Amino acid sequence: MLRYTADRRTLFVVALYFVVAALPWFLWPQMGRGQIVFWVVLNCIVSFMCAVIVHNTIHAPIFKKRWMNKVMQIVLSFTYGHSTSAYVPGHNFSHHKYTQSDKDSIRTSKARFKINLFNQLFFFFLMSGDILKGELRFASVMRKERPDWFRQYLLEMALVIGVKVVLLFVNWKCAVLFVLIPHQYAAWGIVGTNYFQHDGCDQEHPYNHSRNFKGKLLNYLLFNNGYHGAHHMKPNLHWSLVPAYHHEHLEPNIHPSLNRESLLAYLIEAHIYPAKRLDYLGQPVVLAAATADVDWVKDVNVGAHKEDMAA
Repeated sequence: MLRYTADRRTLFVVALYFVVAALPWFLWPQMGRGQIVFWVVLNCIVSFMCAVIVHNTIHAPIFKKRWMNKVMQIVLSFTYGHSTSAYVPGHNFSHHKYTQSDKDSIRTSKARFKINLFNQLFFFFLMSGDILKGELRFASVMRKERPDWFRQYLLEMALVIGVKVVLLFVNWKCAVLFVLIPHQYAAWGIVGTNYFQHDGCDQEHPYNHSRNFKGKLLNYLLFNNGYHGAHHMKPNLHWSLVPAYHHEHLEPNIHPSLNRESLLAYLIEAHIYPAKRLDYLGQPVVLAAATADVDWVKDVNVGAHKEDMAA
């Protein structure tokens, strides 16, 4: 069934999400504040891991059979609180195709706080409006050009929203703590990765366009998401094969400052101390005048990019 046996880990994490999301509902009457905090944090972590799985799945579907991938997209939509199909427009057709340009709806130049920590913390909220606009424009076009994709998108959205409404009626406190907050965290986290992966890099350079983090624990838990440069060069390469590609093709050529060992060390350096917004050469990032997004939807050629349409 699986295209790659490594996705056994993917399926385990997805199953784990539903376990940790459901258990607190049964334990709720006996839970103290400390236990509530524990379950909220655990749900946030696992939901974010599933958001990374969503990202991986829209590039390289898990199963060999198309119908199984469609079902999996519905399942994954419940794990991070939004349609899996909706991840395709802003990510595959905007960010990957037009990285850091005016057609990239999540380009880091939109974040302009003087305090760099604020750029990271509020990146999702700065981007979310433009992401949603692009998603809706894309869906409108796909309604005519790819009705099968549009139906899948609507089904995922309807089921996710419907289940959330039902859960709010069943127990609104549990729904907020163990569903809505973790889903919001997952969305905040997956969009926010774009800031530390690309800010201050050179999108025109064949290798220095992305910041990479090689920590073993990070990449084990997040399915090699730290090897971001390799992912941009080979976006449909399965996540299990990305480290080998990085070591063979990027590591000999990339600037050393973009080949980091520890994400935590970088975040402290960039946002806590000395907390300077620097490019990969160690110079202050100079932002050009702010510009509005250029419409990328009108340039989408779905027929030429069928592999980017997920299942």
